[in-house]
Amino acid sequence: MRRRLRIAVLLKTNSGGMWILPQVTELRRRGHEVVVVLPPGSGRLTAELTRHGFDVLGSPFDFRFRPDPATLRGLWRLRRLVRRLRPDVLHYHLYASALAARVATLGLPVRRVHMVAGPLFLESPLIRPVERLLWRLDHVTICGTAHTSGLYGALGCPPARRPVATYGVDPAHFAAPRTTAPDDPAGAGRDEVRAKSRAELGIDADAFLVVMVAYVYPPKRLAHRGRAIKGHDVLLAAWQTFRAGHPRAHLLLVGAGWTAAGEAYRRDLVQRYGVATDPSVTWLESLADVRPCHRAADLSVSPSLSEGHGAVLEASAMGVPSIVSDAGGLPETVEESSGWVVPRGDPAALAAALATAHREFAAGRLAAWGERARQRALRLFDNRTSAVRVADVIEETGSAGHR
Repeated sequence: MRRRLRIAVLLKTNSGGMWILPQVTELRRRGHEVVVVLPPGSGRLTAELTRHGFDVLGSPFDFRFRPDPATLRGLWRLRRLVRRLRPDVLHYHLYASALAARVATLGLPVRRVHMVAGPLFLESPLIRPVERLLWRLDHVTICGTAHTSGLYGALGCPPARRPVATYGVDPAHFAAPRTTAPDDPAGAGRDEVRAKSRAELGIDADAFLVVMVAYVYPPKRLAHRGRAIKGHDVLLAAWQTFRAGHPRAHLLLVGAGWTAAGEAYRRDLVQRYGVATDPSVTWLESLADVRPCHRAADLSVSPSLSEGHGAVLEASAMGVPSIVSDAGGLPETVEESSGWVVPRGDPAALAAALATAHREFAAGRLAAWGERARQRALRLFDNRTSAVRVADVIEETGSAGHR
């Protein structure tokens, strides 16, 4: 009989991180007691968790590591909170949360499960040697991609302590448009939905529409030589080359700057690449729902320098094929019949891949690529299956602490 566990989930954001919802829901379904600790205040994640009946507590630590007494006080208060909650398992996501959890719970009788969303911190020449030591404080490190699991393996972490469970995608929320003919998965019904979405976005119905969905992060000092990791600059440079020979193509960028520094960098990109005066580029800074953009698109692009699985899974689930860079876990999201992989940071290679995808579009074959992408997403990246895997690991880890 399964032992009932008390599980505390720690996350450094109360707005992002919506991917924990299926995980905590599965844990509660199994009869475990779940409490979530987030930064205090309102936020989308806090609201959703509360709406679903989860206990949400405000973190006494702000997840900012500064060389001053406030950091020590915050960590001590977080330690007191964990001692009061007395969880069997402390489950945390994102690197700042991991650092806080490890330090605050040293010596406490709690099992620590770290789940890694993206590999960026492992790509830093300063952080990687530190993590070679610190991963040993985690009883298990659940890796969101096989790539991340490999990076931890290179740091000496044995396979049993670095299982892979993707964050996945919600196949019900990111569903491909329904068609009018059951035997025509990429036919008239999709065309009707696409035309409606394009009309709402102000994009021509017959254009070859490429979409990139990603926040704009500022350049990182500690990784990738100070370059911004999402690759907006790579795509915009490639687009200028590609668009010169494809006048009926349109690029839709979706995502504002993350923090003031990210927005300043986004404005710099707009100026540097003449986006404001280029009729072939539309940049939407913020959308509550990105699904209309995927419904309108022919192709998705993820040109990141560092990434987990990114927005590719959402596009794939909605029947849109992708071009991805060879960074992080992105190559895991496509196969030869559902997308293209190009070298990261290479505008020329990306422009060539865009031209290849356009030839498939012009020949009427690109929708079939999208259907294969959808089938792959449903088969490998359903977040309900991932939630079961995460719950299995947490149960096994929590139970091991009582044997």
